[in-house]
Order: sequence, then structure tokens, then C-alpha cells
Amino acid sequence: MKTRRRFTAEFKAKVALEAIRGERTISELATKHQLHPNQITQWKRQAIENLAKTFDDKAADAQVGREAR
Repeated sequence: MKTRRRFTAEFKAKVALEAIRGERTISELATKHQLHPNQITQWKRQAIENLAKTFDDKAADAQVGREAR
């Protein structure tokens, strides 16, 4: 039985950003990164849904507080 692959947040963000840019199709990205197209679509959707949080002042303040610890 194969072991389950784990991907870093950085890798997921990179792939999601490639999908958002639309320079290649989801199928092409799936082949390039050896992933299922549904996985890329899910990461892309999550990235778009959470994009607004990046610019939220409250979230930024909380992040700064965590980094200071």
C-alpha cells in the first residue's frame, strides 16, 4: 500500500496560484505536479475564498502578535 503524500502550504499555494493565473489548464498542472485535477481545483477554491483574509487588519494584527511570541 502506498503511503499518503503530504504537501506543504507553500507547495499548495504555488500550485493554486498557477491555477488562478490560468496560463495552463488544470489538467496540464495535474500532470506537471503529479496530482489529481480535483485536488488542484480544491486548493484553488480555498485560495480564492481565503484571499480576503490576507488583507484583513484583524488577521494581520493577530499574525504579528503570534510572530512576536
